[in-house]
Amino acid sequence: MRILKKGLIYFLSITILWVLVYRLINPPITLLMIQRCFERKLDGKTLKLKKKWCSYDKLPNNLKKAAIAGEDASFSSHWGFDFNAIQRAYQKNKQGKKIHGGSTISQQTAKNVFLWPGRSWLRKGFEVYFTILIELLWNKERILEVYLNVIETGDGIYGAEAASQAFFSKSATQLSKREAALLIAVLPNPKRWSPKKPTAYIRYKQLLILHNMQKLEKSILIQPNTYHKIKPGR
Repeated sequence: MRILKKGLIYFLSITILWVLVYRLINPPITLLMIQRCFERKLDGKTLKLKKKWCSYDKLPNNLKKAAIAGEDASFSSHWGFDFNAIQRAYQKNKQGKKIHGGSTISQQTAKNVFLWPGRSWLRKGFEVYFTILIELLWNKERILEVYLNVIETGDGIYGAEAASQAFFSKSATQLSKREAALLIAVLPNPKRWSPKKPTAYIRYKQLLILHNMQKLEKSILIQPNTYHKIKPGR
């Protein structure tokens, strides 16, 4: 029991400190990025790791709105988990349909930054833990900033800035509504889909995101230094 107590104290101390550090310092790399590099090497391809950090203030409102509209409509009001979305995903999966996830932007950020790729109950448990930590120790602004800078957006491409330059030949700061919506539409599987050659399904998702962006604009104004003023649950 003494060893277990010490282990728990060390674990809590290290993980809390880790999350606090990333509140101030941008994550330099993630385990997914490392895994993808190894996969490319095993496939006989050259290493490819394109990423460029774009601060929250420089990220365009179009992209912030598209991310929330397409990935997590309740982002500004929940405490890290959208239980309605989880319930809907559970019902669809129970019916034997294509697997659906109910992960919020907060959960995806926790998973991408602090954990390894894959599916297991152990990893899911750590995901819940780190989601709670970042909701307690970061603000919504920081969560969205990190999310939009570490997500996989293509083969060897990570973050909105690198994706915008690769697919639209412009900075993320210049993305239009349609381009931002298209970029978010491919996120569930950026290795299969690409904003350069959108399928009919991706175009359909783009239209849905654009529609949801209009509804979002009526309910919340996304500007720099806004999210840290919004308390979850309000």
